[in-house]
Amino acid sequence: MPTPRSAAQAATRSATLRAVLLVLSGSIGMQVAAVLAIGVFDTVGVLGTSGLRFAIAAAFLLVLFRPRLTGRTREEWTGIVIYGAAMAAMNVFLYLAIARIPLGIAVTIDFLGPCLVAFFASRRLREGLLALVAFGGVALIAGLGGPLDPLGLVFAALAAVCFGLYTVLAARVGKSAGGLPSVALSVAVAAVLTLPFSVPAISSAGPADWGVLALSALVGMALAFTVDTLAAKLTSARVIGVLFAFDPVVGTLVGVLFLGQILTAPVVAGIALVVAAGAGIVWFAGQHQPRLD
Repeated sequence: MPTPRSAAQAATRSATLRAVLLVLSGSIGMQVAAVLAIGVFDTVGVLGTSGLRFAIAAAFLLVLFRPRLTGRTREEWTGIVIYGAAMAAMNVFLYLAIARIPLGIAVTIDFLGPCLVAFFASRRLREGLLALVAFGGVALIAGLGGPLDPLGLVFAALAAVCFGLYTVLAARVGKSAGGLPSVALSVAVAAVLTLPFSVPAISSAGPADWGVLALSALVGMALAFTVDTLAAKLTSARVIGVLFAFDPVVGTLVGVLFLGQILTAPVVAGIALVVAAGAGIVWFAGQHQPRLD
């Protein structure tokens, strides 16, 4: 007969596994959307693409969740606004990066943010080690190579800083009373902040561009931000930080499938390390051991 402790561990592992599946689905959506968005960079512009995607995603989420504007505390609004600002900056800097350096490299550098969140928030030695294992895997994935524009690297690093902030705020907003309606408001904040980029780009987008932008916004923003927040509700920021290692893995595989990049032995090894780190996070979830076990 299961003991209360074993039952609690099983429940925590189940919640963490659900978080894994949610983060994975968000990663797939975000990376596929990035490939779609690259196709309209030339006509709409990098910043215009980012801004229009936010506008479309915000409109969809506001209609879907119908968030209330009254009755919220100042603390709630502060979290909503900062979360939206992090979304906007993260996306803008990442898109500026992938316009200059390969997708796999940009997403790998971007992962530094949540990886550091996971490492510094680790409560046990093994959690920190799993974060390092995931980062090691991502470093191997970065071996795809390619021309590394210095400004592209700077943009990717700035995206990483914003991604780290996004990781922390996803956990806070996910566990708040506002839930998904608050996420819709955060995306609306991001849309407002990127209006200087989206408004001038409206006239540049043709019918085909609008179709690509809409699909990219729905799967790469509306879906991704929603499932990330749901995942963060199920677990902690440090666990989510490790699970975001799926981004460079998925980005690499998407690059192979759609951008003609080639899987090398180090890349395959890197993917294996990331998967192992994710499996370790799920397995150890809920175990209450001494900090340095």
